[in-house]
Amino acid sequence: MESTPTFIPVVAAALLRDDGRVLMQRRSLASAHGGLWEFPGGKLEAGESPESALLREIEEELGITLDHTALSALSFASDPTHPPAPRAPHVILLYTCTRWSGEPHCHVGEEIGWFLPGELPALSMPPLDYPLAHALIVQLAACQA
Repeated sequence: MESTPTFIPVVAAALLRDDGRVLMQRRSLASAHGGLWEFPGGKLEAGESPESALLREIEEELGITLDHTALSALSFASDPTHPPAPRAPHVILLYTCTRWSGEPHCHVGEEIGWFLPGELPALSMPPLDYPLAHALIVQLAACQA
């Protein structure tokens, strides 16, 4: 009998400043994909909704409080095949957010940076962040048209 596939749900935020730049976080060198740029966020904990997990993760990683009314689901990315053991497949849910309180500081990764959307594809990122960056670029271009 086949077992039900399991995956790890992850949430991430594209924080958008008024000048059009998006915040990216460089992963800790000691972690998987160390040194690569990603949208900040993390794994859901038991009993959390994606939105509540995102609020918690961003507070932990950047020290800011997202305005939950300014969260908008944008896209998702998933592993196209089952990754080698022991890693389970991941599904990343990307939200945009345009309002928060506080000034972002890097509490977990190596550094943070603000990038224009067109600069994102040139960053070294984990594989699942590339389709998320593409979705963000398409969405922002559509809003400007």
